[in-house]
Amino acid sequence: MTEEQRYLFDTLGYLHVPNVFGGAELAAAQEAAQRYIHASDDELPDGFSKDGRRHVHGFAFDKALERFALHPGIWPVVNELMDGRPRLVSGTMQIDTGPLGLHCARDDFHWSVPQYGVRDGRVFAEQIVVFPYFDDVLPGDGGLLVVPGSHKAAFDRPAGVFGATTFETLDDLPAGIINVTPRAGDYAVISERLTHGTLRWQPKDRLRRVLVLRYQPQFSPGGGSLPEAIRARLDPETLELTERAGYRDIKKLVVARGGPPGAACCP
Repeated sequence: MTEEQRYLFDTLGYLHVPNVFGGAELAAAQEAAQRYIHASDDELPDGFSKDGRRHVHGFAFDKALERFALHPGIWPVVNELMDGRPRLVSGTMQIDTGPLGLHCARDDFHWSVPQYGVRDGRVFAEQIVVFPYFDDVLPGDGGLLVVPGSHKAAFDRPAGVFGATTFETLDDLPAGIINVTPRAGDYAVISERLTHGTLRWQPKDRLRRVLVLRYQPQFSPGGGSLPEAIRARLDPETLELTERAGYRDIKKLVVARGGPPGAACCP
């Protein structure tokens, strides 16, 4: 991570990184996403399903989508936040949104999870979500909401602190909540400790297609495992990325990309 990224993520609990991919790479991802969207249930390969908005295992539907799990423009951030011990837990594709009420992992599970901290000048976040965007999100369109800095809150979020937990439009947002508006080719990454949600998608003539890539340390017990039909589609490195490993282990894919953050050499 750059010094600027490290500072912003530690301060805000999220990053919006612009202009990471484009051109033919973006066009191929958009085309693959649209094929999944248009496929009938009978046309879907084993392991894939959708409910109109949530397209399960979307990252594995096509190689043009799978590559974002280890994308060179995203990898340095994932590698540092996972302390060089990453595991890809899931990769859904979503179109349009909500609204989805404010939430975070501490609300859903326990105040102590997921862990977040800084050590040796680097950030560690136990659970993160990376969102590569395949369409522009303009101010007023809707989409991702965040409460900046909430990943470090020492107190539980009081009921009614923002007057509500679900918001329909930008005009409804109270002070303290912001709408993140990436463009096609950008990505956003959040800590699961960050309070977040979504505004309802407003445009009727444009989609919001985004991957939702969830990472956690390879030694964490949760996260389940991918179905065999999905695992069989993945490249060897992506498959290794989805596997559990010990906390002392360094995966081959990490070594191939320079090792853990700050490492002088690789085992």
